[in-house]
Amino acid sequence: MDLREVIEFANKNQVCYVATSEGDQPRVRGFLMWFADETGFYFHTGVPKRIYRQLVNNPKVEVCFFTQGAAERAERMLRVTGKVKFVDDPGLKKRLVEERPFLKAIVSGDDDPNLVIFRIYSGEARFWTMENNMRENEVEVVHF
Repeated sequence: MDLREVIEFANKNQVCYVATSEGDQPRVRGFLMWFADETGFYFHTGVPKRIYRQLVNNPKVEVCFFTQGAAERAERMLRVTGKVKFVDDPGLKKRLVEERPFLKAIVSGDDDPNLVIFRIYSGEARFWTMENNMRENEVEVVHF
């Protein structure tokens, strides 16, 4: 297993769950990842949202991507644990609004200060299946 396999899986299964913390309380919510590449896993959110404040206060996150196969044993999960950086790149924001037209109903444009991009830039990823369910310590880890 390598980072390319992790990136491919995340890009094919963009609906995921992002876990943060608020004080000592874990918080998790569904998310639609924007894209993943060799530089990280890219997401966007709004400054008024709680997740933004949670990430500012603690940039550590865990994300879970999941695909369910036709047969019970074909289910596969990818867990990505890492640290977040906010990305202030006008070109990337412009691309985001072009690729996600639903944002036009939420923000005033790609220069809206409430629109932020963040990426998980450093961490580790591991796959999980029923085959390795009870052998968690044996699961191969990809560092990025």
